[in-house]
Amino acid sequence: MPLSEHEQRLFEQIEQSLAEDPKFASAVRASDPRFHARRRLLVAISVIIAGLALVVYGTVSKTPLLGVAGFVVMLGAAAFAMLSQRRAQSPDLHVVGGTTSRRVRGRRLSFVDRLEERWRQRPEGHR
Repeated sequence: MPLSEHEQRLFEQIEQSLAEDPKFASAVRASDPRFHARRRLLVAISVIIAGLALVVYGTVSKTPLLGVAGFVVMLGAAAFAMLSQRRAQSPDLHVVGGTTSRRVRGRRLSFVDRLEERWRQRPEGHR
């Protein structure tokens, strides 16, 4: 449903006032999952480059253990990048200053806990 002209103007005024508030902007940026995913991706890329450097240095210096270690570092960084990308695309709602419903005290719920939560949240008419 489109907004009326008055609502559109009010919306733009609110948006402008929120954009000018640096405290609010930093709070939103700090809780934005895309911001954290981008940062984790940059860290992973830099670690992949460092692992590649280890592989090349291990090959040039004829130290196979160093090359293998570099490959393991690259593999771990690639897994970390894929995990952070998947986490950024999750459908969870992220609230400024809040937590998601799927997390309890910083850890994910187990499969059984998620099933129990779904059972409790089911519509009452389907018993």
